[in-house]
Amino acid sequence: MNPTPALGGATLPDAIERAASADPALYGFRFLDRDEKATWLPFGDFAARVAATAGALWDEGVRAGDRVALILPTCPEFIEIFFAAQWLGAIPVALYPPVRLGRLDEYHERTAAMLRAVGASVLYTDARIGRILGETVARYRPRLGVRQAAGLRGGVPRGPGAVSPDAIAMVQFSSGTTVDPKPVALTHAQMLANGARITEAIFTLLPPSQGNFPGGVSWLPLYHDMGLIGCLVPALWGPGPLTLISPELFVARPAIWLRAIARYRGTTSPAPNFAYALCADRVRDQDLEGCDLSCWRMALNGAEPMSAATLRAFEKRFEKFGFRRDALMPVYGLSEATLAVTFTRPGTRWRSRRFDAGALARGIAKRCPGAAGEEDDWGAAAGRAGAADDNNCETNADEAAGASADTSSEWVSSGVPLPGFTVEIRDEDGNVLGPQRVGRILARGPSVMQGYYGRSDSPVRDGWLDTGDLGFVDEGQLYVTGRAKDVLVLRGQNQAPHELERAVDGVPGVRVGCAAAVADVGAGGERLLLFVEVRDVHAAAGDLAEACREAVLGACGMAVDEVVALPPGTLPRTSSGKIRRGETLRLWKAAALAPPDAVNALMLGAAMLRSQAGYARSALGQLRRRWRRSGEAA
Repeated sequence: MNPTPALGGATLPDAIERAASADPALYGFRFLDRDEKATWLPFGDFAARVAATAGALWDEGVRAGDRVALILPTCPEFIEIFFAAQWLGAIPVALYPPVRLGRLDEYHERTAAMLRAVGASVLYTDARIGRILGETVARYRPRLGVRQAAGLRGGVPRGPGAVSPDAIAMVQFSSGTTVDPKPVALTHAQMLANGARITEAIFTLLPPSQGNFPGGVSWLPLYHDMGLIGCLVPALWGPGPLTLISPELFVARPAIWLRAIARYRGTTSPAPNFAYALCADRVRDQDLEGCDLSCWRMALNGAEPMSAATLRAFEKRFEKFGFRRDALMPVYGLSEATLAVTFTRPGTRWRSRRFDAGALARGIAKRCPGAAGEEDDWGAAAGRAGAADDNNCETNADEAAGASADTSSEWVSSGVPLPGFTVEIRDEDGNVLGPQRVGRILARGPSVMQGYYGRSDSPVRDGWLDTGDLGFVDEGQLYVTGRAKDVLVLRGQNQAPHELERAVDGVPGVRVGCAAAVADVGAGGERLLLFVEVRDVHAAAGDLAEACREAVLGACGMAVDEVVALPPGTLPRTSSGKIRRGETLRLWKAAALAPPDAVNALMLGAAMLRSQAGYARSALGQLRRRWRRSGEAA
């Protein structure tokens, strides 16, 4: 088969039909259970299931244009319903399951708001998750109700509907770290364009030999764009084998991810930075006995700020198992661009640089001496806005006056734009900035969304997407410094919060990756607050606070005004696990920043009872609506 077909006017049903003709022994989805037993689903069988599931959806009243909500774990039913909805011309909306059981009230409120935002016609779930969704359903009642995914098996197959490449293929919600999640509407053409770019990047490094497509392995949630668009779509478009693991299983036993890569000779597997840190810390040698990771050529790292220390620790920890030093690939993307925007050049060493922290706070990326690294010219034709300034820092001496001479911070490059994409750095007035200048990141490319579903506000103007992120370009490489709305502005300087948060990861008693740095302006002036989750909130609180202050001062040169120690799980997070800094401050000032409810049998039993009551209220409400309609008709 042609490994890199032209997109033309293709849709996702076209990609499924094309993949269906691939060798069933080589191409398909593989699902691993908690015993690491595999269930193989060849693409031919998958296509047949999609057609049958589409028939069942049709029988249940789903029509073209309907929004079909999914709250399901990683399982065959998820991908069958997701693509069956597209098969009919309906619009799937993948929502996250209630993974934080101690925060169910918050979950019900946010999920109902998302269902309402897209006007979901029906919600599909499974028996286990459905037992606690009653409160969500009581707050938003889908027109076709709540259905069990298992009940869709055995439908009469339907052919694909007449779907346009420009029709909406799915709605995915942005991560919502600073505000409520927004419904991002993506077309078939946009999803396939991004999937094709990722596939092309894979083939840049791994051209198929003897008809075999490089294989993927993923534990990423299917409701998240990195798992859904970054893994499922390239597997279909390639086509190629994809091994899927549930995220809950990975978090409990991270070695299962690495064992799956070795066992099934996975060449490509993405994950956020925390996953690499978790593996380096928790995976034991005996967990990987007999494993060879040399097959893993593209270990993509994205979706959250990246740490050079974590990347080095992962390389060092697993080099004895054959992990390649040129395999780690920092990347950058976001929901509004469908997914990927920049990639590290496949097959090259990832790059980091040290920059003067004082100058960076003033918007100038001044490289520190001795910070040079490997030159990377991949994607030169894709647009290298901000090529290296020949004079580099010297030309900026006046502007960088007052920059700290003894404080620097290390930043990891996210690579260069994918083919067809362009990245610019602009100031708040929309003016394009030169190299080594910090500003807003704007991106343009074939998979940038047209707008949010059902909303008039859009960050896209003239084809350019304002990502809401800040960063700079150095030697053609993009460095992302954080979210614009999260930036700390203190005493006239800008500071990326995750640099301060990362500084306390090594403080004894602080939970790694569980800190939030926020600036607060009150009657007493500007204050820098640091919220940290600790293993024991009562043990040596004063000493811990002082240790946190010293760590931040030493790493970033900033003085923390107050350290707030919190019990584990207190910090509010998005569906993908990112800390919501603004919400943290809001709740704290309202004296409502509290730890999650204790999860035990009594709590779960009460949640299920409330869920049943919610279902009952929803059913009663539907009956009342029917009575009113019948009365109006009479």
